[in-house]
Amino acid sequence: MKDTTRSSICSESALEKHLLLQYEKIQHSQVSRVPIESLITSGSPRLDGEDAEHVRALAESGAVLPPIVAHLPSRRVVDGMHRLQAALLRGETDIEVRFFHGSESDVFLLSVTANSQHGLPLSQNDRLAAAEHIFTSHPEWSDRMVAIVVGLSGRKIAGLRTKVANHIPQPTSRIGRDGRSRPVDATAGRERAAELVTSKPDISLRQIAREAGISPATAADVRDRIRRGEDPVPVRVAQSKKPLAARRIEVSSSSPREPLNRPILQLAPNFDQLRKDPSLRFTEAGRTLLRMFDSCHAVVRADDAMKKRLPPHCLESVAELSLAYAEVLQSFAAELRQLQTSYSKRGHDSIRHIAAVGESLDPRDRRNAG
Repeated sequence: MKDTTRSSICSESALEKHLLLQYEKIQHSQVSRVPIESLITSGSPRLDGEDAEHVRALAESGAVLPPIVAHLPSRRVVDGMHRLQAALLRGETDIEVRFFHGSESDVFLLSVTANSQHGLPLSQNDRLAAAEHIFTSHPEWSDRMVAIVVGLSGRKIAGLRTKVANHIPQPTSRIGRDGRSRPVDATAGRERAAELVTSKPDISLRQIAREAGISPATAADVRDRIRRGEDPVPVRVAQSKKPLAARRIEVSSSSPREPLNRPILQLAPNFDQLRKDPSLRFTEAGRTLLRMFDSCHAVVRADDAMKKRLPPHCLESVAELSLAYAEVLQSFAAELRQLQTSYSKRGHDSIRHIAAVGESLDPRDRRNAG
C-alpha cells in the first residue's frame, strides 16, 4: 500500500488532517472479535512496557472495555495494550478489535499519538524515544511536525535533534509549516540570493526566494544587508553551523575568570552612563536592554555563590542556556558593530558630499553661502 505519510503529508496542518482522518476511519470501522494470540504486541512506544497497576485496575473494574485498535495487514496492536493485558488477566482468549488499513509508517505514528492523547499517557522518556524513531523514519519532517505526533514542544524536539544529529543522519532540508522544503543551513541560500541581487538589481523578492530556495522574508533581509554594505549571512547563522560539541570545547578550554570578569567590572561606569540616558530609560527597548545588563552584572558579582548553590541536576541545563545566550549576545554585539560602521560610513559620505558641493561653487557663491 502506498505510504501516505511520505506522499501526502507536506505540512503540519496536513499531518493533523491525516491523523484525524485515520482516527475517523478507525472509529467507523467494523468491530471484530479475534483471538488474542493472533495479534502482534511488539513495537509499543512504551519503553518499560505496560503499567501493571493500570492493567490490574482495568481487569478488576468489571467494565466492558472499548475495542482495541490493530493494523490489519500486520495484525500489530496500535492502541489498547493495557486493555489487551487486562483481558488476558481476566482469562479471556478473544478481544474486540477495530482494524485500520494504513501504511506501516502510520502504525507507529498512530500508536504514539493515541497513547499521548488518552488512556495512560506516555512518559517523557517514551516521547523522546518516539521522537528519535521519527527522526529516522521521517527525517525530512520539521521539529514542529514531530512535536505534533509525540506531544512535546517544538523547542524540546529541536534540542533533542541537535543531540542525536551525530549518530542519526539528517537531511539538508526540512518541510516547514507552509509545506515547503527549505535547507536547514540557510548560508548557501543567502549566498545565492546575494548573487541574484548583485547581478539583477531589479529582481523581485519572490523570484529571489524561488531561485535561491529561501523565504521571501529572508530574501528581503539579504537585499537590505547588501544595500547597507553588510555580509548577506548574519553572524548568528555563521556561528550556528558549528557543532555543539565544538562550541562546548571552546568554552571549556577558555579560562573565564580572569579574562572576562575583570574587564566587565571595569565597564561599570559605562553601564552607569547608559542607565542615565533618557533615550534608553524612557523606551521599552531601552529598559529591556538595561535590565539585561543589570542581570549580567549581578551574575558577575555573585557568580561563585550561584555556582555553589546550584543543585547538581541543574548544572548541565544552566551551562547549555548560558552558552546559548552567550552566543546570542555575541551575535548581537557583532551586528551592533556592523550597524555602527554603517552609520559612520554614511556620515563620512555626507561630509564628502558637502565638501564636494562647496568646492564646486565659485568664490562669490561661497561667500553668499557662508
